[in-house]
Amino acid sequence: MTRRKICVVTGTRAEYGLLYWLMKEIESDKELQLQLIVTGMHLSPEFGLTYQEIEKDFKIDKKIEMLLSSDTSVGISKSMGLAQISFSESYEDLQPDLLIVLGDRYEIFSAVSAAMIARIPVAHLHGGEATEGSIDEPIRHSITKMSQLHFTATKEYKNRVIQLGEHPDRVFNVGGLGIDNINKLNLLSKVDFEKAIKFNLGKKNIIVTFHPVTLENSTAEIQFKELLGSLDGLQDTKIIFTKANSDTDGRVINSMIDNYVYSHDNTIAFISMGQLNYLSALQFVDAVVGNSSSGLLEAPNFKIGTIDIGDRQRGRIKADSVISCPPDKKSINSALKKLYSKKFKNIVKNVKNPYGKGGASKSIVNIIKNCNFNNILKKTFYDY
Repeated sequence: MTRRKICVVTGTRAEYGLLYWLMKEIESDKELQLQLIVTGMHLSPEFGLTYQEIEKDFKIDKKIEMLLSSDTSVGISKSMGLAQISFSESYEDLQPDLLIVLGDRYEIFSAVSAAMIARIPVAHLHGGEATEGSIDEPIRHSITKMSQLHFTATKEYKNRVIQLGEHPDRVFNVGGLGIDNINKLNLLSKVDFEKAIKFNLGKKNIIVTFHPVTLENSTAEIQFKELLGSLDGLQDTKIIFTKANSDTDGRVINSMIDNYVYSHDNTIAFISMGQLNYLSALQFVDAVVGNSSSGLLEAPNFKIGTIDIGDRQRGRIKADSVISCPPDKKSINSALKKLYSKKFKNIVKNVKNPYGKGGASKSIVNIIKNCNFNNILKKTFYDY
């Protein structure tokens, strides 16, 4: 029996963490053959050359270098063009039966565009979501229209994919992939975690991740300065920074983090913590602060708060443990005050994660195995 070749693309550290258990499921299945393409930040020294960590877990079939040393809109557009050329060549060599992609980043748009032209069916994970402040929003919905199978994280997101004209028979609500990581990884103890990151935790602890709001014009520096101003007012608090992605103005934020950490001995910064260290950290911090999707998807499982700043995640489904606030110092100060209030702590204790209880990876593989790929490329617009 010929095994189906399932090609997975990853371009960022966070996305790889979400895809890890899905790839393990594919790799261990006798009916499927895993192909892995690594691109984007994984291959960049500036972002930690994280492909080296991937090589410890999986065989990489293709490495696609596409990042220019520029995070301007022109630089990113050129990177997308380079990526599309290289993806088309890689597909010609690998001849996959199905491409699996997650989310909404620009390198994934290039990967899917090339697959569409090459007549390779696409399975899209985490579609139907809304992030009204970033270019991820139109990219995500565009990928939906170029994909043939859809695996969403909530019922609401499933309905939105159908609303975009995709047939309900091809849309599956499997829950959030990040919860599989939480359920399956052996997370570190506090002592081992502190040793791993070479940093001692304090009485209070927060983890900060802030990305540019890419549909706003050069607001990264202003907004992040407001956040740092609020952090200055915290007492007895240790702060762990994880750096921004290779988005427009991401380097501005990362430079500001470096300068802040240099002058504050209660802080530490990482280009990439890795999934084990990052999820272990969520056991011991009081909150995820910034505008990372992790604060919405994973933090609720650890019964900790999230302070979601600005518009990057606006439109996403949020648990009761999420405090949303504008990107100004006064509002962030109010959110931090609420975070440590007795009333909010009681809410967090009983919070439920709207992204499910886990098992998404296994569900996706079972559906793919039972799917007939014949004539799957042709779609009829479904009037919702």
